[in-house]
Amino acid sequence: MRLYRAEPDADLEFSFPKELVCDELDRQGVKLPVQMKFVDLVIERDEDILLVEIKDPSNKQVPDAERASYFKRLSDNSILTQELTPKARGSYTFLHLMERDAKLFKYVVLLGLDAFNPADQRALLTGFKDRLLADIRCETDTPWRRQHIADCVVLSVDIWNKTFADWPVTRVSAAAANGEAAA
Repeated sequence: MRLYRAEPDADLEFSFPKELVCDELDRQGVKLPVQMKFVDLVIERDEDILLVEIKDPSNKQVPDAERASYFKRLSDNSILTQELTPKARGSYTFLHLMERDAKLFKYVVLLGLDAFNPADQRALLTGFKDRLLADIRCETDTPWRRQHIADCVVLSVDIWNKTFADWPVTRVSAAAANGEAAA
């Protein structure tokens, strides 16, 4: 298995099989086009290409004020319009220009929401996928003529692990705490 964290201080760690075709698109220290936003990962499967964006306001290192601000931005959809939609568009455009667009694109957003109570999580996630896909397909007064993103899904960590059982994600701080408790 190959371990992956979106950032060095990320609290979510993925275990990917070595044979999985997986690219880190939003790489630090690499020359990338100016003014384009990218998703964290591109995973190529036989039938499609997954654009994976990881957002984790539940990271223990995130200050409470920043977590509250993030919750507000999730609630008022500004995360959709200012971050998630531009990342889908920028990533698709980049891959299209690199001639890596022969398959359907699907957008997968992983939200680490476990720091929020279950009722707040449900409220945030209800209709989120539909709002995101609608925003991706119609960023202007006229919808895009080309549906560059075939579908999208918004997942919690638990749902990710059920959906992508072969690619589990763990919360590093929780795993460390469980390891200490077992010792």
